[in-house]
Parts: sequence; structure tokens; C-alpha cells
Amino acid sequence: MRTLIPMITIGILFFIFGFVTWLNGALIPFLQIISDLNEFQALLVAFCFYIAYVVMALPMSWILDRTGYKNGMVLGLLLVGLGLLLFVPAAKTHYFSIFLFAQFVVGSGLTLLQTASNPYIVRIGPHESAAARIAIMGILNKAAGVLAPLFFTWLVLADFPNVSAASMAQLTAAERATQVSAMAANIIPPYVGMAVAMFVLAVGLFAVKLPHIREEAPSGADVHSSVLRYPQLVLGAFALFFYVGVEVIAGDTIGMYGSRLGLANYSSLTSYVMASMVVGYVIGLALIPRWLTQQTALTCSAALGLIFSGSLLLSSDQSTTIASVLWGWSSIPVVPNSIALLALLGLANAMVWPAIWPLALADLGKFTARGSAILIMGIAGGAILPLIYGGLADVLGTRQAYVLLPIGYAIIGWYGLVGYKKRRW
Repeated sequence: MRTLIPMITIGILFFIFGFVTWLNGALIPFLQIISDLNEFQALLVAFCFYIAYVVMALPMSWILDRTGYKNGMVLGLLLVGLGLLLFVPAAKTHYFSIFLFAQFVVGSGLTLLQTASNPYIVRIGPHESAAARIAIMGILNKAAGVLAPLFFTWLVLADFPNVSAASMAQLTAAERATQVSAMAANIIPPYVGMAVAMFVLAVGLFAVKLPHIREEAPSGADVHSSVLRYPQLVLGAFALFFYVGVEVIAGDTIGMYGSRLGLANYSSLTSYVMASMVVGYVIGLALIPRWLTQQTALTCSAALGLIFSGSLLLSSDQSTTIASVLWGWSSIPVVPNSIALLALLGLANAMVWPAIWPLALADLGKFTARGSAILIMGIAGGAILPLIYGGLADVLGTRQAYVLLPIGYAIIGWYGLVGYKKRRW
């Protein structure tokens, strides 16, 4: 009972993280269409969202030092709500720069929420089962990620079922302008509704009593004068950089890829990736810590990522064999093999975040809050690597640019085999 209320409360927050974060998977191809952007420009939406984690992580950790975990989460919710409201002037003016600023503000609020909630869930119970607790949070997070693109498609694109980058290219300038105005107007009501929900949740969280987590100082030979003297932390942040990068590339580019191929369901393709991640989290939750250690789960995830991403580079944009075998028997629409392999990367990605956090925060003691901020800064991979992908896509081609993915999974695998063990530089 001691951990039930905190778990439920943090679980709600993780659902919010997932919902707001993975709306980007539908938002990016949507903005690419209405703002007539190439891949690199469209992925500035992800860049402005995730770069906030770099710019704001340390300032947010200083706020947490003064407010504590719970009040920091309340402030984070308020900031997310403010960012969501900024989508109203962005949609009314069609200024891409306002969309980007709104994404930065939302990302800043999520930075504060994540900096507070991740170490809280690690510390609320035994270290050995921390990955399992984060996996429960991850199921909620990615379940929200399944729903968010469907929610966006239903509320924003229901009146435009056949619109894609391919179809918009066939319209005259006047027809395109009319279409863009109608699409932009549809984005306002859901974002206002989400902003109101954030403010209501902030009030509710403020009223909830959560146990205080007091961090003790490390002792003996493991004591360092600076948080950067802990190799397991710094290398963990480096691994998270590449993990978030490959995760965002899979989740946020699959819609653009599908739009380029002319797929009618391009705006909901991120849901395929998120559903795959939910399956991965359930498997991880069943196996950790009884059958798999946290580091073994990490290395197995990296191996799966290497297999799927390597196959993606050699895959077909026409054949639907993989999807037909895996879910062709259901009512879920089948997709080309390249799209199916991108979706399956969710399975490989699922347990990476839950495994890295407890491994990287091990033995940090009083530096845990600051260490959490350093790990949060690793989320910068979600800003930088997709932009690199976008630049490569404009030069090499959409599928060939996924050569970044195997590199990321190789680095994650190294941390799971070697990096997490280091205690001295």
C-alpha cells in the first residue's frame, strides 16, 4: 500500500508523457503537409521538442532541489499546459516558428516532469526490481503512444481521410491553400482540451500526498566530488542519447515515410511502433528480474535492434509479407515490409529505457537528482539524430538514411555489456 498510490500517480504522469510525446508521430507529417516542408525541416518539430531536454535539464534539477519531486511535477504539468495552448496562435497564423516554440515549451514542461518522476520510481522500491517498475510505467507510456496518433487522426484528420504528401502535390495553389486552412483549424479544439486537462491534473497532483524520498550520501570508495566522476552515469547518458535517437527516428519518421509512399493510414503508423513497444514491455515485465537481469535485457534489446534495423535497410517498399504473416489475419491494415520493420523496432526499444536508468543511477546517493538531470539530457538524441536522418534522407533517400539505426543499437549493446560496470574513469 505504501507504494500503490505513488505508483498510480506516477503512472498517470507516464501516460501523459507518452500521449504528448507520441502525438509528434502524427503531428510531424501533418505539419509537413500544411507547411510544405522537406524531411529535414519537418523534423525540426522533433528537434525543438527534444532539445528542450538539453537546455532545461540542469535548470529543472535546480528547481527540484528547492521544490522536491512532487511540487516539481506540478510545475511541469502547468508548463506543458501552457505549451499546448500556444498551438492556438500557431494554428491561426500558420507560422511554423510558433509551432516550433510551442514544442519547446511542451518539451520543457516534460523535462521537469521526467527529471522528477524517473528517479522517484527507481527509488520507491528495491533496486533489483526498478526496471520492472519502470516497465509498468512504460506500458502506460506506450499505450498512450498507441492512442495519441489515433486520437489525432480521429479529431484532426477525420475530415481529410485521403490527404497525404502525395495527394497534396496534385492540388493547385488555391485548392492547397483552402485545404491547409481547414486542416489547421481542426488542430485547435483538441490542443485546448489537452491544455485544460494538464491544468486540472496539476491541481489534483498538488492535493495528493506522496511519500518523500530522501537520498543518502554514498559512502566509502564510491564517493566522488562531482556527478560527472561516475562513469556508469555519463556512459548511461551517452547510451540514452542513441536510444532516444533511434526510438524517435522509428516513431516520428514512420508517418512521413508512409505519407511519401501514399499510404492512407500514414498519420496512425506511429501506433504500430507503440503497440510493438507495449508488447516488449509486457515481455520484459514478465521476465525481469526473475528470469532476466536488467543488463541482460538491455543487451538482448540491442541485438534485436541490430537485426530489425539491418533488415530494414534491405527491405521492400512493395511487399507486405511481414505484416501479412504477423497480423494479416486481423483487421489491422497491412503495410510494406519497410514500414513493418520500423514498427517492430518498438519491440527492440521497449526495455532499453527501463534497463539503463537503474544501471546508470546505481551508487549515486545524494547525486541522484543531478544524475537524473544528466540522463534526461541524453534525450537530446531525440533532437539531433532525427535531424541527421532528415539530412541523410534528402541526400541518400528515405530508407537508406536509416543506416543510423544499427550504429545506435551497437552503442546501446556496448553499454549493456561493458559500460554499466565502470565505477572509475
